[in-house]
Amino acid sequence: MGDDGKKVKFKLDENVGIITIDRPPVNALSSEVMQQLNETLEKCLSDSNVKVMVITGAGSFAFVAGADVKEINGISDAKEGARLASEGQAILKKIESSKKPVIAAINAVCLGGGNELALACHLRIASDRAKFGQPEINLGIIPGFGGTQRLTRLCGIAKARELCLTGDMVTAQEALRIGLINKMVPDSEVLKQSVGLAKKIAKKGQRAVQLVQQVITEGFSKTLDEGLALEAQLFGEVCTTQDKKEGVQAFLEKRQPNFTDS
Repeated sequence: MGDDGKKVKFKLDENVGIITIDRPPVNALSSEVMQQLNETLEKCLSDSNVKVMVITGAGSFAFVAGADVKEINGISDAKEGARLASEGQAILKKIESSKKPVIAAINAVCLGGGNELALACHLRIASDRAKFGQPEINLGIIPGFGGTQRLTRLCGIAKARELCLTGDMVTAQEALRIGLINKMVPDSEVLKQSVGLAKKIAKKGQRAVQLVQQVITEGFSKTLDEGLALEAQLFGEVCTTQDKKEGVQAFLEKRQPNFTDS
Protein backbone atom coordinates (compact mmCIF):
# COMPACT_ATOMS: atom_id res chain seq x y z
CA MET A 1 0.00 0.00 0.00
CA GLY A 2 2.00 2.96 -1.21
CA ASP A 3 1.15 6.61 -0.63
CA ASP A 4 1.86 8.02 -4.11
CA GLY A 5 1.52 11.55 -2.77
CA LYS A 6 -2.02 10.95 -1.56
CA LYS A 7 -3.77 13.01 1.09
CA VAL A 8 -4.50 9.86 3.08
CA LYS A 9 -1.28 8.03 3.84
CA PHE A 10 -0.72 4.52 5.10
CA LYS A 11 2.07 2.78 7.01
CA LEU A 12 2.18 -0.74 8.42
CA ASP A 13 3.91 -1.05 11.82
CA GLU A 14 3.97 -4.74 12.68
CA ASN A 15 0.24 -5.60 12.54
CA VAL A 16 -0.97 -2.03 13.02
CA GLY A 17 -2.13 -0.01 10.04
CA ILE A 18 -1.46 3.69 10.63
CA ILE A 19 -3.71 5.93 8.52
CA THR A 20 -2.70 9.60 8.40
CA ILE A 21 -4.89 12.35 6.96
CA ASP A 22 -2.48 14.84 5.43
CA ARG A 23 -4.23 17.81 3.84
CA PRO A 24 -2.72 21.06 5.10
CA PRO A 25 -3.50 23.29 6.79
CA VAL A 26 -6.30 21.63 8.80
CA ASN A 27 -6.75 18.17 7.22
CA ALA A 28 -10.28 19.04 6.11
CA LEU A 29 -12.44 16.16 4.89
CA SER A 30 -12.98 17.03 1.24
CA SER A 31 -14.70 14.55 -1.07
CA GLU A 32 -11.26 13.56 -2.34
CA VAL A 33 -9.99 12.90 1.19
CA MET A 34 -13.09 10.89 2.06
CA GLN A 35 -12.72 8.77 -1.07
CA GLN A 36 -9.06 8.09 -0.29
CA LEU A 37 -9.96 7.27 3.30
CA ASN A 38 -12.58 4.83 2.03
CA GLU A 39 -10.08 3.16 -0.31
CA THR A 40 -7.50 2.86 2.48
CA LEU A 41 -10.07 1.38 4.85
CA GLU A 42 -11.07 -1.19 2.24
CA LYS A 43 -7.45 -2.25 1.80
CA CYS A 44 -6.90 -2.51 5.54
CA LEU A 45 -10.07 -4.52 6.06
CA SER A 46 -9.05 -7.03 3.39
CA ASP A 47 -5.37 -7.27 4.43
CA SER A 48 -4.78 -10.06 6.98
CA ASN A 49 -1.53 -8.36 8.03
CA VAL A 50 -3.55 -5.45 9.42
CA LYS A 51 -5.13 -6.44 12.73
CA VAL A 52 -5.77 -3.00 14.22
CA MET A 53 -5.94 0.47 12.65
CA VAL A 54 -4.90 3.87 14.01
CA ILE A 55 -6.23 7.04 12.37
CA THR A 56 -4.45 10.35 12.99
CA GLY A 57 -3.87 13.74 11.41
CA ALA A 58 -0.64 15.13 10.00
CA GLY A 59 0.98 18.20 11.49
CA SER A 60 0.59 19.77 14.90
CA PHE A 61 -2.45 22.00 14.33
CA ALA A 62 -5.30 19.60 13.65
CA PHE A 63 -6.42 16.00 13.80
CA VAL A 64 -9.19 17.00 11.42
CA ALA A 65 -10.77 20.44 11.76
CA GLY A 66 -13.92 19.61 9.83
CA ALA A 67 -15.40 19.03 6.41
CA ASP A 68 -14.42 21.15 3.40
CA VAL A 69 -16.41 24.36 3.87
CA LYS A 70 -15.80 25.42 0.26
CA GLU A 71 -17.52 22.26 -0.94
CA ILE A 72 -20.44 22.84 1.41
CA ASN A 73 -20.69 26.43 0.18
CA GLY A 74 -21.40 25.12 -3.31
CA ILE A 75 -24.40 23.06 -2.18
CA SER A 76 -27.85 24.62 -2.44
CA ASP A 77 -29.90 21.58 -3.43
CA ALA A 78 -31.46 19.37 -0.73
CA LYS A 79 -30.80 16.14 -2.62
CA GLU A 80 -27.16 17.04 -3.19
CA GLY A 81 -26.73 17.88 0.49
CA ALA A 82 -28.36 14.63 1.57
CA ARG A 83 -26.17 12.70 -0.86
CA LEU A 84 -22.99 14.27 0.53
CA ALA A 85 -24.04 13.47 4.10
CA SER A 86 -25.11 9.91 3.26
CA GLU A 87 -21.84 9.16 1.47
CA GLY A 88 -19.83 10.45 4.43
CA GLN A 89 -21.97 8.50 6.87
CA ALA A 90 -21.44 5.29 4.87
CA ILE A 91 -17.67 5.64 5.08
CA LEU A 92 -17.71 6.33 8.82
CA LYS A 93 -20.14 3.46 9.32
CA LYS A 94 -17.50 1.24 7.73
CA ILE A 95 -15.17 2.22 10.57
CA GLU A 96 -17.79 1.74 13.27
CA SER A 97 -18.85 -1.70 12.00
CA SER A 98 -15.28 -2.94 11.42
CA LYS A 99 -14.40 -6.13 13.27
CA LYS A 100 -10.83 -4.85 13.28
CA PRO A 101 -10.51 -2.25 16.06
CA VAL A 102 -9.91 1.33 14.97
CA ILE A 103 -8.22 3.83 17.32
CA ALA A 104 -8.36 7.60 16.82
CA ALA A 105 -5.03 9.23 17.75
CA ILE A 106 -6.26 12.79 18.23
CA ASN A 107 -3.18 14.95 18.07
CA ALA A 108 -4.82 18.40 18.03
CA VAL A 109 -8.03 20.23 17.04
CA CYS A 110 -10.89 17.80 16.40
CA LEU A 111 -13.95 19.63 15.09
CA GLY A 112 -17.03 19.01 12.98
CA GLY A 113 -16.38 16.18 10.56
CA GLY A 114 -13.17 15.45 12.43
CA ASN A 115 -15.07 14.88 15.66
CA GLU A 116 -17.54 12.72 13.74
CA LEU A 117 -14.63 10.67 12.38
CA ALA A 118 -13.27 10.24 15.91
CA LEU A 119 -16.71 9.26 17.21
CA ALA A 120 -16.92 6.47 14.62
CA CYS A 121 -13.66 4.97 15.87
CA HIS A 122 -13.80 2.36 18.64
CA LEU A 123 -11.27 4.00 20.97
CA ARG A 124 -10.04 7.60 21.22
CA ILE A 125 -6.72 8.76 22.67
CA ALA A 126 -6.17 12.50 22.69
CA SER A 127 -3.46 15.05 23.30
CA ASP A 128 -3.88 17.14 26.43
CA ARG A 129 -4.06 20.21 24.17
CA ALA A 130 -6.73 18.82 21.83
CA LYS A 131 -10.08 20.57 21.52
CA PHE A 132 -13.37 19.05 20.42
CA GLY A 133 -16.67 20.33 19.08
CA GLN A 134 -19.49 20.29 16.55
CA PRO A 135 -19.41 23.92 15.35
CA GLU A 136 -21.68 23.43 12.33
CA ILE A 137 -24.41 25.56 13.94
CA ASN A 138 -22.09 28.57 13.57
CA LEU A 139 -22.30 28.12 9.78
CA GLY A 140 -26.07 27.81 9.81
CA ILE A 141 -25.96 24.04 9.24
CA ILE A 142 -26.05 20.85 11.32
CA PRO A 143 -23.68 17.88 11.64
CA GLY A 144 -24.07 15.52 8.69
CA PHE A 145 -21.61 12.67 9.24
CA GLY A 146 -23.30 11.19 12.33
CA GLY A 147 -22.41 13.73 15.01
CA THR A 148 -25.95 14.17 16.34
CA GLN A 149 -26.37 10.42 16.72
CA ARG A 150 -23.01 9.12 17.96
CA LEU A 151 -22.38 12.04 20.28
CA THR A 152 -25.78 11.45 21.90
CA ARG A 153 -25.05 7.77 22.38
CA LEU A 154 -21.56 8.35 23.74
CA CYS A 155 -21.98 11.43 25.94
CA GLY A 156 -25.71 11.62 26.59
CA ILE A 157 -28.50 13.63 25.02
CA ALA A 158 -28.05 16.77 27.15
CA LYS A 159 -24.34 17.20 26.38
CA ALA A 160 -24.90 16.38 22.70
CA ARG A 161 -27.59 19.06 22.48
CA GLU A 162 -25.31 21.57 24.21
CA LEU A 163 -22.40 20.98 21.85
CA CYS A 164 -24.52 20.89 18.69
CA LEU A 165 -26.67 23.92 19.62
CA THR A 166 -23.87 26.19 20.84
CA GLY A 167 -21.03 25.12 18.59
CA ASP A 168 -18.73 25.53 21.60
CA MET A 169 -15.46 23.66 21.90
CA VAL A 170 -14.44 21.58 24.89
CA THR A 171 -10.95 20.85 26.13
CA ALA A 172 -9.40 17.39 26.25
CA GLN A 173 -9.90 17.46 30.01
CA GLU A 174 -13.64 18.06 29.59
CA ALA A 175 -13.82 15.50 26.76
CA LEU A 176 -12.37 12.90 29.12
CA ARG A 177 -14.85 13.83 31.85
CA ILE A 178 -17.89 13.45 29.62
CA GLY A 179 -16.69 10.20 28.06
CA LEU A 180 -15.92 11.59 24.62
CA ILE A 181 -12.37 10.17 24.77
CA ASN A 182 -10.93 7.11 26.49
CA LYS A 183 -7.61 8.60 27.52
CA MET A 184 -5.76 11.91 27.59
CA VAL A 185 -1.96 11.84 27.22
CA PRO A 186 0.85 14.38 26.87
CA ASP A 187 0.94 15.93 23.42
CA SER A 188 4.15 14.17 22.36
CA GLU A 189 2.80 10.75 23.37
CA VAL A 190 -0.44 10.57 21.36
CA LEU A 191 0.68 8.47 18.40
CA LYS A 192 3.13 6.41 20.44
CA GLN A 193 0.51 5.43 23.01
CA SER A 194 -2.17 4.87 20.37
CA VAL A 195 0.08 2.54 18.39
CA GLY A 196 1.17 0.86 21.62
CA LEU A 197 -2.45 0.15 22.51
CA ALA A 198 -3.08 -1.08 18.98
CA LYS A 199 -0.13 -3.48 19.19
CA LYS A 200 -1.39 -4.77 22.53
CA ILE A 201 -4.75 -5.60 20.97
CA ALA A 202 -3.08 -7.05 17.86
CA LYS A 203 -1.32 -9.62 20.04
CA LYS A 204 -4.62 -11.03 21.28
CA GLY A 205 -6.37 -13.89 19.54
CA GLN A 206 -8.06 -12.16 16.64
CA ARG A 207 -11.07 -14.48 16.53
CA ALA A 208 -11.94 -13.29 20.05
CA VAL A 209 -11.16 -9.66 19.18
CA GLN A 210 -13.48 -9.76 16.20
CA LEU A 211 -16.26 -11.40 18.18
CA VAL A 212 -15.97 -8.74 20.90
CA GLN A 213 -16.29 -6.12 18.17
CA GLN A 214 -19.31 -7.86 16.70
CA VAL A 215 -21.23 -8.42 19.91
CA ILE A 216 -20.70 -4.87 21.19
CA THR A 217 -21.56 -3.22 17.87
CA GLU A 218 -24.59 -5.37 17.09
CA GLY A 219 -25.74 -5.72 20.68
CA PHE A 220 -25.82 -1.97 21.25
CA SER A 221 -28.83 -1.60 18.97
CA LYS A 222 -30.69 -4.57 20.50
CA THR A 223 -32.65 -5.04 23.69
CA LEU A 224 -30.69 -6.38 26.68
CA ASP A 225 -32.17 -9.84 26.25
CA GLU A 226 -31.34 -9.87 22.53
CA GLY A 227 -27.81 -8.70 23.26
CA LEU A 228 -27.34 -11.38 25.90
CA ALA A 229 -28.58 -14.03 23.48
CA LEU A 230 -26.07 -12.85 20.86
CA GLU A 231 -23.29 -12.88 23.47
CA ALA A 232 -24.15 -16.47 24.43
CA GLN A 233 -24.18 -17.52 20.77
CA LEU A 234 -20.78 -15.97 20.05
CA PHE A 235 -19.32 -17.33 23.30
CA GLY A 236 -20.33 -20.76 22.04
CA GLU A 237 -18.59 -20.08 18.72
CA VAL A 238 -15.34 -18.95 20.34
CA CYS A 239 -15.27 -22.10 22.48
CA THR A 240 -14.64 -24.12 19.31
CA THR A 241 -11.48 -22.21 18.30
CA GLN A 242 -7.86 -23.22 18.60
CA ASP A 243 -7.12 -19.90 20.26
CA LYS A 244 -9.55 -20.72 23.07
CA LYS A 245 -7.82 -24.05 23.59
CA GLU A 246 -4.37 -22.41 23.55
CA GLY A 247 -5.39 -19.48 25.76
CA VAL A 248 -6.92 -21.62 28.48
CA GLN A 249 -4.05 -24.13 28.38
CA ALA A 250 -1.47 -21.34 28.60
CA PHE A 251 -3.27 -19.90 31.63
CA LEU A 252 -3.29 -23.29 33.38
CA GLU A 253 0.38 -23.82 32.53
CA LYS A 254 1.26 -20.28 33.69
CA ARG A 255 2.82 -19.21 30.37
CA GLN A 256 2.10 -16.67 27.66
CA PRO A 257 -0.33 -17.91 25.00
CA ASN A 258 0.71 -18.33 21.37
CA PHE A 259 -2.39 -17.33 19.46
CA THR A 260 -2.69 -18.30 15.80
CA ASP A 261 -5.98 -16.53 15.06
CA SER A 262 -7.65 -19.85 14.35
